[in-house]
Amino acid sequence: MKGGVGRKERKVGKEEEEIRRGSKSFWTQPIKRLQSSVMEAVPPGSVIVADWYRNPDSRDFFTKILHKKKRRVFGLLEAPVMPPHLKADTVRYKVFISGKSGVGKTALAARLAGHQIPNMHYETTGMETSIVFWPVKLKESSRVLFFQFQLWDCGENAMLRFDHMLTSCKEQVDAILFLFSFTDHGSFKDISNQMSRFTDPSDRVVRLVVGTKFDLFMHTDVTESEITRFQEVSRVPVFRVGGDVSEGFGEIAPLLNALAENLWHQDCIHASSASLPPQPHPEDTNREVIV
Repeated sequence: MKGGVGRKERKVGKEEEEIRRGSKSFWTQPIKRLQSSVMEAVPPGSVIVADWYRNPDSRDFFTKILHKKKRRVFGLLEAPVMPPHLKADTVRYKVFISGKSGVGKTALAARLAGHQIPNMHYETTGMETSIVFWPVKLKESSRVLFFQFQLWDCGENAMLRFDHMLTSCKEQVDAILFLFSFTDHGSFKDISNQMSRFTDPSDRVVRLVVGTKFDLFMHTDVTESEITRFQEVSRVPVFRVGGDVSEGFGEIAPLLNALAENLWHQDCIHASSASLPPQPHPEDTNREVIV
């Protein structure tokens, strides 16, 4: 069963339709002011146990996503197999990776899923999906959950050529990772435009920003003050990912934990609000509300 309640598909406006058909560019539209009604990211460690992968009691769960000390690659129909005495429910979410061509969308998906990272850059010719399993421990109940993230990566030119690509990526999406490269200042300036283009204030979509190629600090075009200012204005956290391909979880754990924490928090908020009794109108204060 998919994590979260299904959303109604948003109607496509005239301007977005022009963008989808290629008469306008995705990345050159005027930047719109971000709406304040979008749910802010929760502080790290407020919902799940932070850095749980470092704790000894997590070993039995994390070994299920490893094979010979390397990440285990899962197919679309595969999942970690747990022994009967270790119970862990699985919650599933769809994650769309957005960004200009060349910022490292495919490389990030490979890093998160444990795939081999391509040595050379190439434009993704269509849509690619990857499966990521990530165990977390809820802070309040100590319940263990396996988060299954289905990562959707689509080439920029493919979205411009084929109308259905963008629709497929956004359909029932739960989270969007907005990518920029630390070596391309233009890609950073486009982040606000992407966020306003691909999400509405009414959407229940978790938004996180990821800066790639952070290890190339000698060639960085984005300053820390710019990152700080962006986070203050947008209230969206920025995560840094470099080219480290070590076997540990150190660099990808903060991003995967943030995805899990914000998605779970969002679903809990939505479930709580959906269970509230209907409120009477001001003119109907004498009306009885039956729960």
